[in-house]
Amino acid sequence: MSAEVDVRFAVGPVLLVDLAAQQAEVHEEVMAELADVLKGASFIGGPAVGQFEEAYASFLGARHCVGVANGTDALELALRAGGVTPGGEVILPANTFIATAEAVSRIGAVPVPVDVDPEYLLISPSAVAAAVTSRTQAIVPVHLFGQTAFVEQLVPIAEACGAVIVEDAAQSQGATRYGKAAGTFGLAAGTSFYPGKNLGAAGDAGAVLTDDSSVAARVRMLGAHGSSEKYRHDAVGMNSRLDTVQAVVLKAKLARLESWNLLRRAAAERYTELLADVPGVVVPCEAPGNVDVWHLYVVRVPDRDAVLAALQAAGIQAGVHYPVPVHLSGAYAESGFPQRSFPVAEEAAGQILSLPLYPHISAEQQERVVEELRPAMEAL
Repeated sequence: MSAEVDVRFAVGPVLLVDLAAQQAEVHEEVMAELADVLKGASFIGGPAVGQFEEAYASFLGARHCVGVANGTDALELALRAGGVTPGGEVILPANTFIATAEAVSRIGAVPVPVDVDPEYLLISPSAVAAAVTSRTQAIVPVHLFGQTAFVEQLVPIAEACGAVIVEDAAQSQGATRYGKAAGTFGLAAGTSFYPGKNLGAAGDAGAVLTDDSSVAARVRMLGAHGSSEKYRHDAVGMNSRLDTVQAVVLKAKLARLESWNLLRRAAAERYTELLADVPGVVVPCEAPGNVDVWHLYVVRVPDRDAVLAALQAAGIQAGVHYPVPVHLSGAYAESGFPQRSFPVAEEAAGQILSLPLYPHISAEQQERVVEELRPAMEAL
């Protein structure tokens, strides 16, 4: 019997994301502060909430951070505070998680999907310009996969039509474009701290970032049942607050986010090297001016579903982000955008494959992923 050890048995299954490893790193710190929260019964709006808001705003270089219950609420509140009203049109990329469009629809506004560029799959500025009408109230660039969209090209388009820019920064915590942080380009940004994000809570959580004091105040008011003073309700709002327990977790993880993002970058570079001689795999690349935080490492392959099935059968938890463009989902079946409306986004949806990536992934685990991907590609 050979003395060599089969890496498949030595490494075992590979998770898409290993949240337990992150939590283990912050466990003692979080538990100590949670004990104080429980002892003081500061469950809603405790000191940890304000401390995290201040720390995250400082991390990104924003003036204000308002914690809310989740990322979808963050986008809705940012859009509402930015002046989006029922019937207004909001331009967004077709290849995003449905929450981006859902936040628009919950206001009673109209999501207007557009196509993306073929290389980075980020919202296409030329497509945005072509979609503008007299009813356009906002443009929502999505910083997909840990990249930053080409927001500087959207600014003149927004200014020309009187629209605001509200960024969807849920996948880009710590990413920059020409030295400026994703989430600080527009009037406001919504982000999600869903556990799998680069900065993830231990449950649902989100935040709105803005440099505008009046926008921050309105977000805070709308998220507190439309009230800035107890029992005085000046608008129909909602109940959307960052929970104190989640703020404790986020504070601990924020202190490690920069180092974790560097580990993600190193892992992404390793994948690119390992995949260099695997035929048929198109690896992602970084746009000039961007420093990506690699929320996801997304390759493109032919016959993606067959490749995904082969990986999953081999214990590799690859995924797809996202298999159905917004306009083709059942929720927006009557949106007026039939199949082939956005060919780049639609073609990519059948090719994209997210490989396991997280700060604590090992070189051996990445090698195992590629060792299973290679025969899956050769079998096509």
